[in-house]
Amino acid sequence: MTSLTITARRWNGGWELWHGDDIWTQVRTLPGAHQQIIDYLDTVEDGVDHSSYEITIIPELPTAAHVEEAKEASQRAEEAQKAAYASSRRTVRTLREDGFSLADIGYVMGLSRARVSQLAREA
Repeated sequence: MTSLTITARRWNGGWELWHGDDIWTQVRTLPGAHQQIIDYLDTVEDGVDHSSYEITIIPELPTAAHVEEAKEASQRAEEAQKAAYASSRRTVRTLREDGFSLADIGYVMGLSRARVSQLAREA
């Protein structure tokens, strides 16, 4: 499989897409960059299927470290949310097995009765 790394550099009309020291093409917004590179390659190498190329677009950002930090924080938050959800399901199941009502479980866990009911069904 062919792999390409493309650097996206911001300009007033959108993004320039660079491969090494050569500018290949331009695109208005980053979500279209992958397809734009494929279209460019299809133009310069007619008859070659470029759709399976592994293309990595790396935007040059002045705050790249902040972006990575935010992405990592979001990932940690997602993992914590999954763990909290699993813990809540286990706790609801245990309390139900101990004979507590949905209303009482909701009260002690700080959840609505409807949410406890949903967790009980999923447990």
